[in-house]
Amino acid sequence: MGTIIRRVTVSGIKNFIRSGSVSFATVLIMAVTLGIIALLIFFSGLLNYTLNAIRNKVDISVYFVTSAAPSDIVALQHRLEQLPPVSSVTYTSRDQALAEFRARHANDQLTLQALNELGSNPLEASLSIHAKDPSQYSSIAQFLSTGPALSSSGVPIIDRVNYAQNKTVIDRLSFAMHAMQQVGAVIVFLFALASIMIAFATVRLAIYSARDEIAVMRLVGASNAYIRGPFVVAGIISGLLASLIVLILLFPAAWYAASLTANWFGGFNFFQFYLGNLAFIIFTLIGSGILLGGIASFLAIRRYLTV
Repeated sequence: MGTIIRRVTVSGIKNFIRSGSVSFATVLIMAVTLGIIALLIFFSGLLNYTLNAIRNKVDISVYFVTSAAPSDIVALQHRLEQLPPVSSVTYTSRDQALAEFRARHANDQLTLQALNELGSNPLEASLSIHAKDPSQYSSIAQFLSTGPALSSSGVPIIDRVNYAQNKTVIDRLSFAMHAMQQVGAVIVFLFALASIMIAFATVRLAIYSARDEIAVMRLVGASNAYIRGPFVVAGIISGLLASLIVLILLFPAAWYAASLTANWFGGFNFFQFYLGNLAFIIFTLIGSGILLGGIASFLAIRRYLTV
């Protein structure tokens, strides 16, 4: 078995080298195919980044009566953080709200003068609640309405919840995110299918040029596995070389794309995404190249194994 594997591997390497221009064309086409797969990885990362950025801009705000004790508000915050749908809860005290209000109206002296004349802080403390998914805001709002927060003396401390005002925006966001995910999945599938078909056609062309050699081997009694083996090895070599080419070109391409689109896509950085997912990208491209070359060769040679 070891001898057969060695002979098949050596024959595959010789076939790849002997094919010359055909092997070169196969590698280039497969490099284009793997390049499209790499673009799909970046497209998927951009889509997820965009969806997360949109998701983080929508929340539910809970406002408390001015007499609510900070300890009671923090207790409710801890209860909310234990809910499965909740991603994060941010507490803004009355003093923080006042400081932010003054900062926003720093150039509006009339508003600041009116605030100073009040002699006290009229603003309420609040909790900003972010859900893991926009569709889960309704359950959070239901929790707040069915289980009102109480002070240590049993007095309700919630003044109002702005879910009703944000409901239309949240519903539209949920629909838009679902639609974007579906469209993204369809685009990835179509491009991947087209890339595989192109690579398969190229490998079939390379094997077609050796059809007479395959027929002679078949006539003298060579087994299908022995005939198919060298072509599968040549296909794997083509896929491996194509993946290495794409990985070499991907580093400067990601860096250039990041510098060119620094102010686009709401802060998404292609180069940082590339570095952060380098292991996944290398594994995906090399694995895809080997599988694509090997499987395409395995399938393409079937029609020539019958004399």
